[in-house]
Amino acid sequence: MENLPKMNLNELTTKISNGKYMLFFSADWCPDCRFIKPEMPNIEKEYPQYTFLAVDRDENIDLAAELNIFGIPSFVAFDNGKEIGRLVNKDRKTKAEVENFINSLEN
Repeated sequence: MENLPKMNLNELTTKISNGKYMLFFSADWCPDCRFIKPEMPNIEKEYPQYTFLAVDRDENIDLAAELNIFGIPSFVAFDNGKEIGRLVNKDRKTKAEVENFINSLEN
């Protein structure tokens, strides 16, 4: 999973303008983020149509605010730069919940 460097919303929009992207917002100090992190390589393998980008919420606090990310871990999906779905809250997420979210985007 590629780590997204610090950037603003305009820079992000340019980066994700072509293709399907899944942004994974987390932070090192977040216990619920550490809970789902070991599952992320498997989730990435199951959904090769998405490029997964790890976003450090603390490093990209302004970007997170612009995208209304107020709880982590959170996932935001984009298709050619347009948001197509989000799983954003402060709850712990299981692999099944993340997969159900991604599957719901494909319908």
